[in-house]
Amino acid sequence: MLPPSRAQLGLFFILLFPANIIGLWWAVGSPLVMEPNSICRKMKRLAGKHAELCQTEPEIVNEVSKGARLGLRECQYQFRSRRWNCTNHNKYFGKILQQDIRETAFVYAVTAAGVIHAVTQACSMGELLQCSCEVIRSRFPPHPIAGAGSEASAWEWGGCGDDVEFGYEKSRQFMDARQKKGKSDIRTLIDLHNNEAGRLALKNHMRTECKCHGLSGSCTLTTCWKKMPHFREVGDQLLERFNGAIKVMGGNDGKTLVPVGHSIKPPDQQDLIYSADSPDFCNANRKTGSLGTRGRACNSTAMDLGGCDLLCCGRGHREEAVVFQENCLCRFHWCCVVQCKKCTVHKEVSLCL
Repeated sequence: MLPPSRAQLGLFFILLFPANIIGLWWAVGSPLVMEPNSICRKMKRLAGKHAELCQTEPEIVNEVSKGARLGLRECQYQFRSRRWNCTNHNKYFGKILQQDIRETAFVYAVTAAGVIHAVTQACSMGELLQCSCEVIRSRFPPHPIAGAGSEASAWEWGGCGDDVEFGYEKSRQFMDARQKKGKSDIRTLIDLHNNEAGRLALKNHMRTECKCHGLSGSCTLTTCWKKMPHFREVGDQLLERFNGAIKVMGGNDGKTLVPVGHSIKPPDQQDLIYSADSPDFCNANRKTGSLGTRGRACNSTAMDLGGCDLLCCGRGHREEAVVFQENCLCRFHWCCVVQCKKCTVHKEVSLCL
């Protein structure tokens, strides 16, 4: 199994880390200013489709960067109570990306989903010249909307629907371009599969929104359009796929992936897949990318993932008094200012030993 190249890791760091982080050392050991334009300025380190996109569509690359950061934030939210909490510590994060574990599968999927979301949203907002709202195509009528009643005698597709097909294509071009065309090693097949699973988590869950038109609240005409799901919904779906991720191995033909275990169903396009078991992430280990859980805040009364028993890996926890300032006694003054006082808050927190 081949690890991602240094150039691939470098691209991932440029895409994922926030724009205000300066001087990070990425996989090739070069300090970069982490802003969207850095992707194209440093693209000489890479080649192929990425360089072409930078030359012909730099504004798309800017949205790709936003989408990758959106994916990282969602990863940190979804894993906030887990032993590995999607930390953006670059030295450790790079080690995670070099492994074919379930956590890496989620990172790739949520990043691909973030890219399609950002590009599609930019189209709908009129921020890109290459696209706008969805091109209306002939479709079957949507389901009747609540409250329309029998008066809903006509409908039409309209509004500003999200052109998810354009966002899907740009996400595919950019994310999948990291893999060499025609390669069929296990790592490449797994990464491409998880990229697609992330895109489908958004594309296959578009929702229909409708609005009634007519006098006196009547609904003589209904206008409907397609909208993307909220990205938190996409993250929730991918977390479910993460929890049910399927371990795979290479098939005999060297071009397919088969599940490990005779009773395991073959993965479909929306499943997340991996080929190596994850470390337990209990202790710091730079080799595996684990920061450990010592000092992490936990819930001493919970029995789930965020509970001290699981998060602290059986080492126990200690209680610590924390004092901080927060806004309180806020009042609205016409017009239009909210003034708050600062209150001192004392709180007991549980920290892993």
